[in-house]
Amino acid sequence: MPINDEIFARMGELSPAEKKVARILLSSYPSAGLESAATLAKAAGTSTPTVLRLVTRLGIGSYPDFQRRLREEITHHMQSPASRVEQARLDHDTSVPLQSAITQKIALIEMLAVTVPPSEFDRAVEALAAKPRQVTVSGGYFTRYFAMLLATQLDQTIPNVDYVGEPLGHDISKMFRLSAAGVAIILDFRRYELASKQAADLAKNQGATVIVITDQELSPAADSADIVLPVSVDGIPFDSVVGIVVLLEALVEAVLHATGDRGLDRMKQWEQSVNIARAYSATVALVNE
Repeated sequence: MPINDEIFARMGELSPAEKKVARILLSSYPSAGLESAATLAKAAGTSTPTVLRLVTRLGIGSYPDFQRRLREEITHHMQSPASRVEQARLDHDTSVPLQSAITQKIALIEMLAVTVPPSEFDRAVEALAAKPRQVTVSGGYFTRYFAMLLATQLDQTIPNVDYVGEPLGHDISKMFRLSAAGVAIILDFRRYELASKQAADLAKNQGATVIVITDQELSPAADSADIVLPVSVDGIPFDSVVGIVVLLEALVEAVLHATGDRGLDRMKQWEQSVNIARAYSATVALVNE
């Protein structure tokens, strides 16, 4: 099994410090592992012994052995004819632009199974389904739209959900209300924003569980996170958002299932209480009259 797959599979067994090292390895695989143990530890904000403990947990005798295996994986990948053919097709197939785009977007969605450790996803669902006293959801310049979508959908499933448009501005009181019984969800993707890092730090200081949804390079906000959900966003000319949308929908769906009747009752109450006028309803009413 490739080392990154091994790390991915064991994510749920790791200590918080070991998870930081694992996230750096997965986000910059395999190059991060080719650095010295001390450099890797510094990048992860941990210690060299933590790096060595992770290597031991993977069943590898020493850090030099770990790097030797990484180099072997790189050599095998570079010499694989199938890998070269597949990459060439992706790089040069422009004869059917729409189909090419669809293929690439599907590949990004399938990458969720590689970038998001199931144990981290399950912990996020558990935290949101466990009747948190407050849930705040915030995003950045582009991701605020997805934060609003997530907050709106979660609010129909669990109570006490707030979209926080300016966590360090006029919405800061919502951040101050966070406690050990609260959850802060922060979306921050490359071209990372200082406000996201500061919001994560603030939520952490308030004792809340911090969930950071980011890309594979990892937002600086991940340093303060209890749970990190990385999404592959590679796209041309802009980063793709398809993986983000699918992850958010999967998260809301999983939370709904985890809450059981409680979540379903809230959805029914929301639908019965909120008056949403639809054009076809008005038309049907006129015809019936």
